[in-house]
Amino acid sequence: MKIRAQKQIIESILINLQPFLEKKDASQITSHILFNSQNDKCIVKATDGEIGLKIVTDHIMIESEGSFTANGKKLLDIIRILKDDEIVLELLDNTLIIKQKHSKFKLPTFDPDSYPGFPTAEDKPQITLDSLSLIQNLKKISPAIDTNNPKFELNGALINIKNDSTDLVGTDTRRLAIATIQSSNSEELSLIVPKKAILEIQKLFLDQIDIYFDETNLIISNENYYFYTRLINGKFPDYQRIVPSTVKHAITLPKKEMLDAIKMITTISQEIKMTLLSDAIIFNSLSADNVEAKTELELHTGLDEKFELSFNSKYILDFISQIDKNEFTIEFNEPSLPFIVKDDNFITIIMPIVA
Repeated sequence: MKIRAQKQIIESILINLQPFLEKKDASQITSHILFNSQNDKCIVKATDGEIGLKIVTDHIMIESEGSFTANGKKLLDIIRILKDDEIVLELLDNTLIIKQKHSKFKLPTFDPDSYPGFPTAEDKPQITLDSLSLIQNLKKISPAIDTNNPKFELNGALINIKNDSTDLVGTDTRRLAIATIQSSNSEELSLIVPKKAILEIQKLFLDQIDIYFDETNLIISNENYYFYTRLINGKFPDYQRIVPSTVKHAITLPKKEMLDAIKMITTISQEIKMTLLSDAIIFNSLSADNVEAKTELELHTGLDEKFELSFNSKYILDFISQIDKNEFTIEFNEPSLPFIVKDDNFITIIMPIVA
């Protein structure tokens, strides 16, 4: 096999495929990227067995058809140091030759026939959600998804498809983020998608996509990309039980002023006490030493009595970073109970810090 292309084409493809490679063991075939040429198109794949991406391109010139593998990281390192010019990749005697004018590199290869296969979308049910809405709302809940939790199901996002709506849910046990998409669905189902896959989906897909699933895999494809991830097998917590059924107080807050006040306090402490008065909100740092930060926001809250909430500022800042409007709502009952920050179809329930 022999192919040639401009550096920026190959480099861009290799960069997109890096997150899908086995990183720890370079002796595994899953640390390699597979190149395959057919019908004037070049198909390039990477998978670590849990998540995979296939890129189809016609921007690579095929001189002779065939297949080869190459260590994905080493190949990218080589491509990066070459000049912005055409690069030739050629398989000779089971060795990959990378050439550009007077420069030449060699990399060992695996048998391309041994490369792991990808699950197919054929005969799999399709999710009929608006894909742009799905991607936008997955982005909203991503910060709340846990990482490295011993309960594997918490290291992913729940996609809970109901008859008249779909909930996207993430939690790290200290907060719970829910984004709801209004949709009419013919069947109800729940899938838990790993956080790593959620983050890659947001990077790769910006337009309409086709989404397929079975008991073990989620597949997303468009004209250029074919992505799959293994689903997390487990039972996601009953998140609807955590949503308060009634609230005593609801206050509309200005986004920019809240953001400025909270960020000011975080120069001293990430943990904040917010005191709500009838005509103002006072922010104090909750720091163990003698360092203190304090600021005040004039605002008519409508409260008859003083109310205090203590919380980790990161949770509210993550929420604010995902909303577009200039205002949002805070709802609460008692200082020791979870409170809600809300924007249309997106809410985050936050556990307060209790002294």
